[in-house]
Amino acid sequence: MPILPPEPDCHPVDLLEQPQSPDEAWWLFYTRSRQEKQLMRRLRELNVKHYAPQIPHRKRSPAGRLRTTYAPLFNNYVFMCGAERQRYEAVCTGCIVQHEQITDTEQFLTDLKQIHRLVNTGVPLTIESRIEPGESVRVRSGAFSGYEGIVIRRDQETRLLVSIQFMDQGVSVKLEDCQLESIA
Repeated sequence: MPILPPEPDCHPVDLLEQPQSPDEAWWLFYTRSRQEKQLMRRLRELNVKHYAPQIPHRKRSPAGRLRTTYAPLFNNYVFMCGAERQRYEAVCTGCIVQHEQITDTEQFLTDLKQIHRLVNTGVPLTIESRIEPGESVRVRSGAFSGYEGIVIRRDQETRLLVSIQFMDQGVSVKLEDCQLESIA
């Protein structure tokens, strides 16, 4: 049983099937932490077109009950379609940290439609990052939170190398991609 029912993740429901108006553009909003749903509620109130796919997460409570929550597929991201006025209204909500206009809208819409169809199938989805070998990363969560190192291998597993620079030696640990964030 869900804690709360799922909220609409696409407004209007047929947004991805509608022809795009020449005076509208697609925008990518990077929200404050855990503000995706708040932004979507505010955009619905303003009747601004948007999409932010959500997927169910099932976990057992300490009492043993199975609980379902609906979380954004892409943490901190909401996609909006609208004119400059709608972009301004969205930024004024206070939920957005950064935003940028999507330039290749044809490819972007093709990708969004494909993701939308995948989400609607109901199969479990997992975000896959593009962390590559040789990339400097920081561990975001887990027992190694805060550690920094270099990804050394990506086959069936991702291994993080923590090295001692002056010795040219180090140790590696197996981690999941979701635990890592790229550092520049």
